[in-house]
Amino acid sequence: MLAKRIIPCLDVKNGETVKGVNFENLKYAGDPAALAKKYSEQKADELVFLDITATNEGRKTTLNMVEQVAKQVFIPFTVGGGIKTIEDMRSILLAGADKVAINSQAVKNPQLIKDSSSYFGSQCIVVAVDGKKVDNDFYVFINAGQKNTGIKLIDWVKQVQSLGAGEILLTSMDADGTQSGFDLEMTKLVVENTSIPVIASGGAGANAQHFVDVFEKANADAALAASIFHFGTLPVPQLKNELRAKNICVR
Repeated sequence: MLAKRIIPCLDVKNGETVKGVNFENLKYAGDPAALAKKYSEQKADELVFLDITATNEGRKTTLNMVEQVAKQVFIPFTVGGGIKTIEDMRSILLAGADKVAINSQAVKNPQLIKDSSSYFGSQCIVVAVDGKKVDNDFYVFINAGQKNTGIKLIDWVKQVQSLGAGEILLTSMDADGTQSGFDLEMTKLVVENTSIPVIASGGAGANAQHFVDVFEKANADAALAASIFHFGTLPVPQLKNELRAKNICVR
């Protein structure tokens, strides 16, 4: 059995880690580099860094922040935010990232998924997908969750896989920041309709059962969280110990 991965996420705005609820009401959560060092030392399996305002501000990911974080970590490191071209990806990888995550630009230019996975290898390309339930169906949102694309989630994830993405980072906008548990319905839907790894994101609370549920009931390959790690309510080592006690295979 493949070990399930536990992944802290750094949502970065103006050089600071922030966290909100349902993509709004952001509050300060700490220095990105310091948090990255902590998570590397705590033996998190990977780290995700998202420059969450880059797309809406029409700019590229802040490379100096990526470099600072990369110097602190010895675990796989994914970076996203404002990535539009192969050159943008190259710059981020050269700054120390192991993978790049594309979201809005992937929807606007799906060819970018195919081109980048061919160029760098699919293992480098993570497509981040923000999903939300509208009228009893799940739809894809872009621009930091501000725009409904009208594309059904299930159609998009199938296309993402066919274009060569190596992984899907799936965030439930409805569950984001609520700490009431992952969106099992949405996660399970995506997992059952794709064969590439799916990282579940949005809704993790200080309750190991939330992770057990998303691994056992939705069969996610990895689970991403922010608040519970940033504010110390469920540290990574404690979570892993509790998961092992519940017979979940983790590293």
